[in-house]
Amino acid sequence: MLDFFTYFANWLAYTVFGLDPATRLGTSIHFFIEDTTKILFLLVVMIYVIALARAALDLERVRAYIQGKHRFAGYLFGSGFGAITPFCSCSSIPLFLGFTSAGIPLGITMAFLFTSPIINEVAVIMLWSLLGWKFTLAYVVIGMAVGIFGGMILDTLKAERWLKDFAAKAYQKAAGAPRHPGEAEVPQARKMTFAERHQFAKDELKEIVGRIWKWVLIGVGLGAALHGFVPDGWFAENLGSGQWWSVPVAAFAGLPLYSNATGVIPVMESLIMKGLPVGTTLAFCMSTVAASFPEFIMLKQVMTFRLLGLIFVILLANFMVVGWVINAIGPWLFAGL
Repeated sequence: MLDFFTYFANWLAYTVFGLDPATRLGTSIHFFIEDTTKILFLLVVMIYVIALARAALDLERVRAYIQGKHRFAGYLFGSGFGAITPFCSCSSIPLFLGFTSAGIPLGITMAFLFTSPIINEVAVIMLWSLLGWKFTLAYVVIGMAVGIFGGMILDTLKAERWLKDFAAKAYQKAAGAPRHPGEAEVPQARKMTFAERHQFAKDELKEIVGRIWKWVLIGVGLGAALHGFVPDGWFAENLGSGQWWSVPVAAFAGLPLYSNATGVIPVMESLIMKGLPVGTTLAFCMSTVAASFPEFIMLKQVMTFRLLGLIFVILLANFMVVGWVINAIGPWLFAGL
């Protein structure tokens, strides 16, 4: 099935547009057409299917379930919930406030907030189609581990004391409220009919695709430019040896940028194809989507500078460790990528 997109790109770029496949422009345009059509097709199909399955999800029951679990299970659930929700770092913040106001421990809430921008169903679909199942599985495990580990550190340090006053008071009020048996019960949501779930899936498909299509075009466009115009071997010659300093440089280089996983994954594909080590690429891309300046500007509304600085250090340290470890085991783990 996916060969169709290669044939279509060949026909449109080289037959209809008359481009020369030996030129940089021809190579870039072919890359852009093939990846854009493939990604958009897979997104439309898979987002609809996943939304259909998620249509009956009750967020209030999710909150109650998290509150009643062992702390580590809570980190795992918070990170997992972040992985299946299609939010970027900035749009995750209202849910962060809702979880905090519900008295859910800050570490569990932050496990959600750390993981949500890094992983979502869109990113998984794109990664699987572009880089294969091994890379996709490793990316999901790494993203969830960042969320879980970060949440554990924040809870150990009792970081809720560094929330802004209004957020801290809401958290303390909810966390300190007496729990009676009846209060833990959450009414079960009415089950949706198939027609209602279909309508929900259509609406979600329209909303998500309407929000991310431009990121697909921007990301694939940047990836196409790298693919076609950066000389073969440039990254391999300059950064391809996996020098230790290349990972922190890549992590810091991603900070001024802002993208979601949808926009950054085609860039990731091109960087890897051009010879940039996988770990260095991951450090750059994760920094771009989860530790960018725009996200921290948003978080400043609910957190003090001390907590923001701590989160910043935790994220960058995680991304650098991930980069170094993956660069060390990458030749074995991603052989043939």
